[in-house]
Amino acid sequence: MIAARLKRSFDRYFEAPIEAWDYFGWLCELKTFRKNEIIKSAGQTERYGYFILSGSGGVFVWKENTHVCLDLMYEDVFFADYMSLITREPSPLETIALEASEMLRISREDIDQLKESPLGSLIFLISAESSYVEKQQQQIDLLLKTAEQRYLDLLEKQPNLIRRTPQKHIASYLGITTQSLSRIRRKIGGR
Repeated sequence: MIAARLKRSFDRYFEAPIEAWDYFGWLCELKTFRKNEIIKSAGQTERYGYFILSGSGGVFVWKENTHVCLDLMYEDVFFADYMSLITREPSPLETIALEASEMLRISREDIDQLKESPLGSLIFLISAESSYVEKQQQQIDLLLKTAEQRYLDLLEKQPNLIRRTPQKHIASYLGITTQSLSRIRRKIGGR
C-alpha cells in the first residue's frame, strides 16, 4: 500500500516500476509529529527526507524576529530542508509539522544508497528538476502576479488550505501581511 501511494505521488513526473517504491518504502520508518513540532531546527544539518502520509509541514526561515514561510506541503508530498540535505551543511531553514502528522522518514545515507542505482539516480534527478521548476515558478509568480492571483492559485492547488493552515503562514508564504490576506479573502467571498 505504501509503495503504491509513493508511486502515485511521483508518477506525474516519472513512472518508475512499483518495485522501486517497494524498496524505497522498505528503507523508510514511520514517524509521527505533534502540531507545531519542529522537525529540523534552524542552524542544524538535515539528516532525513520525509513523505507526508497525513498532516502538513512548512519550511521557514527567521527574519526580523518572525518566521517567514518559504513552502507549505500536504499529503503525498516529499518534504525536507533540501538545501541542507544535499549540501550536508547546516542551514537557516527550519521545518515544522503544521498539523499532527504521520510521515515516512528516510535517512540521507539510505537516499545516497538509492542514488547509487541507475533507476534511483534517475528518480532523484527528476525529483530535483521538478522541485527546481516549481520553486522557479513560485519566484516568477511572486514577481509577476498580484497577491490575490497567487492566493487564488494556491486555493486551486490546495482547496483545503484555509481550514488546515494558519492564516499567518499562508500570508507569509504569499509574501503579504495577514491584514492584506484578510482583505483579499473578504474581496473574493471569504475563501
